[in-house]
Order: sequence, then structure tokens, then C-alpha cells
Amino acid sequence: MWISPAYAQAAQTAAPNPLMQLAPLVFIFVIFYFLLIRPQMTARKKHTEMISKVRRGDVVVTAGGLIGKITKVIDDNEVMVELADKVAVKVVKATLSDVRTKPEPAANDK
Repeated sequence: MWISPAYAQAAQTAAPNPLMQLAPLVFIFVIFYFLLIRPQMTARKKHTEMISKVRRGDVVVTAGGLIGKITKVIDDNEVMVELADKVAVKVVKATLSDVRTKPEPAANDK
């Protein structure tokens, strides 16, 4: 045979840097922290503070969408909410989704 086959030698490859392999995972975690975890922690802290300051006479919205006035704070976990005249229900504080300001007295109610 006139031409002998030439076999290429495999080039020596350098081992990849382990730090560079972890960089995308660290980057993804940082993105998740700032876009998902941190805002959720802030919202949870705000909600906890809001329900801890609830007082008698506040108008609240429950998680079920019911709007009523707090008539009694039973303990750290429960409140009595008046939904209509002579209709009061016991509600767990954690299910309050919004605490509105105390209702302003009407001009005629002085």
C-alpha cells in the first residue's frame, strides 16, 4: 500500500474546574432566592405582623372572602367576627387575608 493510515492521537484534555461546574447551580440558586424565596419571606412577615395587630372593631376579610367586624379577640389564634347583625363566627387569625382600617363614624353618628 502506498499510503499508510494515520491514526490521530487523542489530545490530553484538562480536567474541568470544579468551581466552574458549580457556578451555574449557584447562579440559579441566587436567582431563585431573590425572585421567589425573599419576597415570600417578606410577605409572610408582613401578614404575621398584620394579624398580630388586629383589634376589636377592625373590619377584616377572611380567606373565604367574608367581610366582617371583629367583636372579640379570643386568644392569640382566634377572633370572633360579626358578619351580620347577630351573626358571629369564630375565625382563626391565620385565615384573615386583609385587615382594613377601623370604620370611620358617620357624620350623623356623633
